[in-house]
Amino acid sequence: MKFASRASRVAGSATLAVLKAAGALRARGVDVVDFGPGEPDFTTPAFVKRAAIDAIEANFTKYTDTSGIPELREAIAARYRAEWSAPYTASEVLVTAGGKQALHTACLALFEEGDEVLVPSPYWVSFPEMVTLAGAKSVFVPTNAASGFRLTAADVARAATPATRGIIVNTPNNPTGAVMEPAEVEGVVRLAASRGWTVLFDECYDRFVFEGRHLSAASFAREFPETVLVAGTLSKTYAMTGWRVGFAAGPKALIDLMNRIVGHATSNVCSITQQAALAALTRPDESEPAVEGMLKEYARRREYLIPALNALPGVTCAPPGGAFYAFPDVSAHYGRVLGGVPVTGSESFAKALLETVAVAVTPGVAFGEDRCVRLSFATSRARIEEGISRLARVLAV
Repeated sequence: MKFASRASRVAGSATLAVLKAAGALRARGVDVVDFGPGEPDFTTPAFVKRAAIDAIEANFTKYTDTSGIPELREAIAARYRAEWSAPYTASEVLVTAGGKQALHTACLALFEEGDEVLVPSPYWVSFPEMVTLAGAKSVFVPTNAASGFRLTAADVARAATPATRGIIVNTPNNPTGAVMEPAEVEGVVRLAASRGWTVLFDECYDRFVFEGRHLSAASFAREFPETVLVAGTLSKTYAMTGWRVGFAAGPKALIDLMNRIVGHATSNVCSITQQAALAALTRPDESEPAVEGMLKEYARRREYLIPALNALPGVTCAPPGGAFYAFPDVSAHYGRVLGGVPVTGSESFAKALLETVAVAVTPGVAFGEDRCVRLSFATSRARIEEGISRLARVLAV
C-alpha cells in the first residue's frame, strides 16, 4: 500500500500519546498522577447540559447549515463586537468541531506548496502538522524562557522570508502559558498587514489570564479586515472539550472558502452541541459564575504549583501568565539515570517519571523545546500535591 507523502510526514500527537500511556497504566490498576491532559477537570455547567437535553427532546437532531446555526454565529459575532469592537457579523463566523478544525481548515484554505508559515516556538503540537497537511513549510520563531517565552514583533520580523504567507499566533500560549504584551500583538498584526500575510490568531485560552492583559487580534479587524482570522473554542472556558465546538471569525471571503472545505469534510457541528454552545454564550447570568469559579480554582493551583516546582532539585519554572500549564526546564537531570531509565532528553525524562513514580507529563520536544516538559494543572490540588511529592522523591535520588 502506498501512502500520500503529506500524510506520512505528519507526526503523531504527543499529548494523545501521553494520555494513552497513562490510561494503559491505569488499566493495570496503577495510581497515575496525570499532568498530561489539556482539558478542564471540571464538569460542563448544568444549564449547558440542560440546553442539550432540551434540544434532544425538541428533536433538534437534523442537519444544520454547514457554517452553524445563525443564532450561534450571531452570538459569537456579537461577543467580538462587544469585547473587541470587531466588525464581525454572523456571515463572517464559521462554527467548527473545536478550535483545531478552525485552524486546520484555515491552513488548507490559505497555504500551499512553496509557502512558508511562521510558527512561534514553543508551539502547540498540531500547528506544524497543520501546515504540513496544507503542503506548506513551517518556519519556527524561537522565544526563550528568560523573556517568559513571550513573542515579540521583532522576533517575527527576524524570522520572516520572502516566502512567508502567514503566521500562527497563540496567546495565552500552550504549552508555556505566555501572554503576549498588547503592544506586541498590535506590532505583529501591523507587520503582517504591511507584508500581505494572514495572522491566524488562536485565543482558545483567552479567559485564562493570571498576569498581564490579553488583547485579541480581532481588535484590529476593522483597520485590517483582510489580515486577521481569530480561532476560539468553548472547550476550555466552559469545560466542554468533548462537545467539540469552536469557531473561526474573519474576512468573509476566507470564511466562505473554509465553509466550502468543511462542507466536504464534516458538514455541520453536532446540532445538539450547537444549542448547548448557544446557551453558554447567551446566558451570562448563569455562565459567568461558573466560569469565574473555575478560573479562581486554576489560579489557586498555579499559586501552589509554580513555587513547588521551583523547589524541586534541578527544576526551574517561569510563572505562566495564562492558560493552565507549567513548562519547567528539567534539563539539569539529563545525563542521569532515573529509576533505571537513562535520561537524555524530555522524552526519556517523561518515560522515567511514568515508569518510576507513575507521574505523566508531556515531553517538551513535542512542542519544540526539549529542555522542558509540560504539566497541566487542570487537575485537583490533592493530585497536584501528590504529583509533586512523587517528583521530589525520584529527582532527589
